[in-house]
Amino acid sequence: MLGLWVVLLAVAGPFAARLTDVQHDRATDYLPASADSTRVARLQDRLPGGETTELVVVYHRAAGLTAADRATAARQLTAVAHRHTLTTPPRGVPSADGTTLMYPVASNAPGTDEKKRDALVDDVRATARSADGLTVRVGGPAALATDASAVYSSLGGPLLYTTVAVVAVLLILIYRSPLLWLVPLAVAGVGDFLARSAAYGLHQLFGTTVSGQSAGIMTILVFGAGTDYALLLVSRYREELRRHERPYDAMRAALRGCGPAVLASSGTVAAGLLCLLAADLNSSRGMGPLGTVGVLCALAAMLTLLPAVLVLLGRRVFWPLVPAYGSSPKARRSLFAAMGSSAGRRPLTVLAAGAALLGALALGTLNLPGPLKQLDTFVDRPDSVTAMETLAAAYPQRSAQPIEVLAPADRADAALTAAEGTRGVAAARKGRTGGGWTEITVTAAAPPQSAAETATIEALRHRLPGSHVGGPSAQQLDLKDTDARDRLVVVPLVLLSVLLILVLLLRSLVAPLILVAAVVAVWGAALGLGGLAFGPLFGFHGSDPGLGLLSFVFLVALGVDYGIFLMHRMREESLNGAAPAEAALTALRTTGGVIASAGLVLAATFAVLTDMGLVPLVQLGFVIAVGVLLDTFLVRTYLVTSASVALGRRVWWPGRLSRPAPGPDRVPEPVG
Repeated sequence: MLGLWVVLLAVAGPFAARLTDVQHDRATDYLPASADSTRVARLQDRLPGGETTELVVVYHRAAGLTAADRATAARQLTAVAHRHTLTTPPRGVPSADGTTLMYPVASNAPGTDEKKRDALVDDVRATARSADGLTVRVGGPAALATDASAVYSSLGGPLLYTTVAVVAVLLILIYRSPLLWLVPLAVAGVGDFLARSAAYGLHQLFGTTVSGQSAGIMTILVFGAGTDYALLLVSRYREELRRHERPYDAMRAALRGCGPAVLASSGTVAAGLLCLLAADLNSSRGMGPLGTVGVLCALAAMLTLLPAVLVLLGRRVFWPLVPAYGSSPKARRSLFAAMGSSAGRRPLTVLAAGAALLGALALGTLNLPGPLKQLDTFVDRPDSVTAMETLAAAYPQRSAQPIEVLAPADRADAALTAAEGTRGVAAARKGRTGGGWTEITVTAAAPPQSAAETATIEALRHRLPGSHVGGPSAQQLDLKDTDARDRLVVVPLVLLSVLLILVLLLRSLVAPLILVAAVVAVWGAALGLGGLAFGPLFGFHGSDPGLGLLSFVFLVALGVDYGIFLMHRMREESLNGAAPAEAALTALRTTGGVIASAGLVLAATFAVLTDMGLVPLVQLGFVIAVGVLLDTFLVRTYLVTSASVALGRRVWWPGRLSRPAPGPDRVPEPVG
């Protein structure tokens, strides 16, 4: 097995290194596939010169610009024009109060090449420098994209290193062994390497979108889900080492015992993520296949490579807590045994109290801030955001972000006239023509992403039939509308696919419904906690439109994992003759520690996203981490156990285990 993995990694190595080369964070990589603004972005690529890189250089002095300031600005912009090919000569636009001078800068030279775009932005920033109380900042769509790209680029190294460090610390605390923690961590690293090569293959074969967001979350899934599978396998392997003399036999028994649960667990996650293929949002649709690849690579590594390494290392890998053959674990009353006892004594009371708590937390969703504006997507305000805020204050009657209209070339003049006559339009001018289309740049009178500008965009779309309206503000509007559509399509698909897998695994209808209802309740409570934290604690001015859908998919798919671990062990105990209540409490006692450890690891890996610099990533990481903790320490330990005790054999309806036993507390001969 080790030899096979060495060969596999040797083959996959060159492809894994190329994933960064195909990773892009352009607007079209995140926009809705069928939206009007996406159509504009793609048509602009075909116009003469290709995609336009648009910047705004902002000169500002609070006491008012001097003649020397204006001369400095003209000199610096002249230098920019000499160093780069611009679409039009730079021309300054002074503000009414005399404190600000705005220079729009546009170039077609970078095209769709993000590195050239970033190089242009960096050079303009290096050329246009502040001095003697005069502040100079570079904003505009290209500068915002460059600053966002810098954050996404940091997801590679820092995200990986932070995730590895967090998982390593938790595994050391869980295993209390100087060697054992290193084995699953190293195997997870191998799984991540394989996942990167597979993701590159998906891009080459099927054109799957690879963005900084999807690649980063794929790494988190490999380490989070992979470590969870390792915890379950190692825990069962430790049990079997006390029953079998040879590690090989113990590992075979461990794989037979927990293999079905791990397979079903990974199957639910993969099925849930693949449902994102039905999303219209490019970023969500691309995340589905990459997340699935991450989970499946983690599964392959943990069910083949990890067992091989553990068997080769033998019992000594557990030192100093070596499970000797024929020994019994030290008897002690665990926390989960105590929790199970309380749930077993008053199951209905515990169930009602837990449900009331989750319902109360879910009310926090009413406090979620409105849609996130583009300027509010950064945790720390970069240079581009400060520049746009200065523009908004200095030019209250002029938008600093253009609305781009692509009109059929044979109707361009009529479209220009209609655009100029649209309410809320301050100015409009024709741009490039090519491929049967003409570009019209519209300047709105209202600030970007305000209600008035949104009304202007909608009015343009109504008054210009056959034309397409795009630009940054139109893109944000389309993102919000598309997310609402995606929720209606993807959420039912996720619920149906997860239910089908659970029914096949547990051979019951009631138990799967309990598990799915539990994770949906957790999702609502986690979003509610987000509503209580995002504005008051984090100071966020909006919530990402895609937060609801992505958090739902991840929490349902990942949360069901722990339900599978618990319910599968409960079913195993029932098949071995345990009474319903005894089976539920035994399952909690034996798997509670593993589930808690797995939940802590998974929550910690997603919590890493809260330090990544972009509000959408922080919000997603927070909601998933909080949801996993709620699921681990409240839902699985108390609510699912209480429901199982209260329902008794009916939890397995209509399967054979739901039928009364022929004798007291016994079931018939175990069935498959």
